[in-house]
Amino acid sequence: MATSKLEYTPVQCTNRISATEDAIYVLGGRWTIRVMIGVLGGNTRFNELQRTVKGISAKMLSVELKKLEINQLVERKVLAEQTPVIVEYLPTEYSESLKDIITALAHWGTNHKKKITTDN
Repeated sequence: MATSKLEYTPVQCTNRISATEDAIYVLGGRWTIRVMIGVLGGNTRFNELQRTVKGISAKMLSVELKKLEINQLVERKVLAEQTPVIVEYLPTEYSESLKDIITALAHWGTNHKKKITTDN
């Protein structure tokens, strides 16, 4: 299999590193992408998300959802007319831009796991 070699000028390299650091700052937490996958998967309520993202505490889920809201990836919607009050976390239109990235990461992860388990 042929491998492609990416070559960047020093300025391009610096710009790529900076842009990647920005992305990792937003998405690089232990739970962030997992929570985003849950939201994009249609789990909108807090308890649904906590059941979907195995092992996350309520406090950490709350922190992650606030971070995703600040970064305009989820919208917190309070349905006060309901009893009890219902809070939903909905993916924003902007969060759609993550779908290809998440798909690529999942695909790479699947292939990587196959490689490291079959090469040994």
